[in-house]
Amino acid sequence: MRDQPYYSVRTGKNTAGATFELAMLLKLFKSLFEQLSENGYFQQSFGYYCVDSRDVPGSLGSDVNGIIMLELHKDNLWPILGKCLEYSEDDLFDVIEFLYDNVSKPTDGYLHSYGGCGYHYSAFNREDGQTEFRTRINRLLGAYKVAQELLPNGEVVTKADPGLEELLNVDLPVTGAARVDSRIHAAIAKFRRHRSSFQDRRDAIRELADVLEFMRPRLKTVLTTSDEADLFNIANNFGIRHYNQKQKTDYDEAIWLSWIFYYYLATIHAAIRLIEKHEEK
Repeated sequence: MRDQPYYSVRTGKNTAGATFELAMLLKLFKSLFEQLSENGYFQQSFGYYCVDSRDVPGSLGSDVNGIIMLELHKDNLWPILGKCLEYSEDDLFDVIEFLYDNVSKPTDGYLHSYGGCGYHYSAFNREDGQTEFRTRINRLLGAYKVAQELLPNGEVVTKADPGLEELLNVDLPVTGAARVDSRIHAAIAKFRRHRSSFQDRRDAIRELADVLEFMRPRLKTVLTTSDEADLFNIANNFGIRHYNQKQKTDYDEAIWLSWIFYYYLATIHAAIRLIEKHEEK
């Protein structure tokens, strides 16, 4: 499959095809799930139907609906092919995460030709199945009206702003403080959470500002006094920390909170590397 869209979307002449509404996303999801099911990617977990043996359970047992109710705390999601066109947005993302946990690529089996029964598989590769599922589902999620992304850890999150994907996905430099690392990862997760509120985003920025505060003594060795002060003025003067009447609150939060978050995250990456370089000398 090509990485770039076809002509009319690529050139902006088919603006209706640039993004999907939920109804179209559900149809495309159904098509993808049906194709993967026919190719045996869910046989290990969900089992299969055989003209001789009837329903053959997979690793989840004979009551997959019960497992889904237990795991997702929802009813009326199974069978997927019969229900998915009625899913809400949250239902769809829940099911995508559930499928990611239970998909596996078949690697060995046999063709049961009697009555056109089909392939019955006996060996599977979970990692390869998840990689393929994630690659294909992300093509759909990335074209949704509010672009989403399925991460390697199995979570659906809001897709990074164009050009900033690498900043969110690149490994953090080792800080030497597990508590700091966990706070950075928690901030990223909170900021990218689907339908995160402006308060969620402010909280995420506050986490990053607190990380910089923790690093402040070491930052003094690589930053000028004015640069160091500017870092914290942003959080302190834009209603992120230490609320007071002098703070700037009349700004477009959707734009400015994103800018502050990515600015702080990039600063942490750069600062850790500068500190490491300085301390090596």
